Amino acid sequence: MTGQFPTDLDRIDRRILKILQDDGRISNLKLAETVALSPTAVLARVQRLTREGYILGYEARLNPLKLGAGMLVFVEVLLDRTTPNVFDQFKAAVQVHPEVMECHMVAGGFDYLLKTRCADMNAYRQFAGAVLWQLPGVRETRTYAVMEEVKHSNHLYLG
Repeated sequence: MTGQFPTDLDRIDRRILKILQDDGRISNLKLAETVALSPTAVLARVQRLTREGYILGYEARLNPLKLGAGMLVFVEVLLDRTTPNVFDQFKAAVQVHPEVMECHMVAGGFDYLLKTRCADMNAYRQFAGAVLWQLPGVRETRTYAVMEEVKHSNHLYLG
């Protein structure tokens, strides 16, 4: 797979980004050794990449099974009207529900695709009734409970 990379990113910048994707807690000294630059030069590059928005932040990956959120569910949402006001109300409403991990407006036969996590089917059913079906503008939903998570990655392809 080939990708078009921004021209202001050189080979070292892309390597730094790849390493940080793999280990966001790597020390600046170890990162500098890995890319064969001085710690000062690497720190300056990481700061520039952050300032320019290539690096959005750092976070820990948590185990949902150990934290009572073992059930992964995708939900197609069809709105009753597709007006800017309804879209805005829906987008604002999903922001306040932590069970909704991701929300994507999509092109096709429905309007939004949600990624949700709950403890189990009973918890999801309660969430669907109390929250999901009450969201502004929701006309119809289709639920897809994940039986097996085959691949999960947040890593971007960097060549």
